[in-house]
Formats: sequence, structure tokens, C-alpha cells
Amino acid sequence: MRIFPFKRKEIFSETEKNRLVQAIRVAERLTSGEIRLFVESHCTYVDPMDRAREAFASLEMGKTKLRNGVLVYVAIKDRQFAILGDQGIHDKVGDDFWIKEAGLLIDHFQDNRIIEGIEACIAEIGASLRTWFPHEAGTDVNELPDDIVFGK
Repeated sequence: MRIFPFKRKEIFSETEKNRLVQAIRVAERLTSGEIRLFVESHCTYVDPMDRAREAFASLEMGKTKLRNGVLVYVAIKDRQFAILGDQGIHDKVGDDFWIKEAGLLIDHFQDNRIIEGIEACIAEIGASLRTWFPHEAGTDVNELPDDIVFGK
């Protein structure tokens, strides 16, 4: 029995969750790269990149075979985000790519198009992963789950 009879409000509707999971699956379809989405209401860190690093480590994203995992972190109510790519993908795309993706999110978020912004960012990350880490037929496995991780 819970002390408070009300249920915590979900960050995304079921439809929105399904859209984002589908975006991840489509983005990963032709690459060995991995994309995870970590969403929470508030970021308890001054710098959201610190929270993204913590989430990246706790999700064991640095253990992919080619070090090609990417975490998209979003704190909805604080209007903060971070995009963190592992060493393998970062070495290929460099800082300019991450800055471009951050700009894409900012443009969408300023128009209150959160879901569309996350979808667009995931699609562009997927395209980059396909370029640098194409799908390896017969040996490629989905190393990390495609579901959305919800924090506090």
C-alpha cells in the first residue's frame, strides 16, 4: 500500500514512448552502433553532461564491442540535455557533430516539439553510426536494449 493514493504523472504518453523506441530501432537497423535514451524530470547536477556520464556508466554503454554507443539524456522540466558518444564514435565524428546535434535539439525544444526533436536527433545519430559503423551481417547483435530509461 502506498502512502499517497495518486500515481506519478508519466513524462511521455504511451504513443510518444512507442514513437521514440521505434526511432531508436530504425536508427540502429543498419548499424552496429547503439543508441540509448535516458529521460527524467529534473537533473540534479549543475552540468547535465555530468549526469549523462553517470547514466552512460550505469547503463554499461562503454562496454560495446566497437565503443560506438551514444546516450541522449534529457531532463524535461529543467529543459536540459546532453548527448554523449563513446570513444569509437566520437573519434569518427568529432565535436562539431555533437554541437550540430545539440543545436537540432535546441531548435525543436524552443518550439516545444520535444518528441520531434528527440526523434530527429536519434535519426541523425543513426545516420552517422551507419556511415562509420555499418551493420555486420551475421555477426552484429543488439548489444543494448532499445527501451527508454526513465530516471527520477
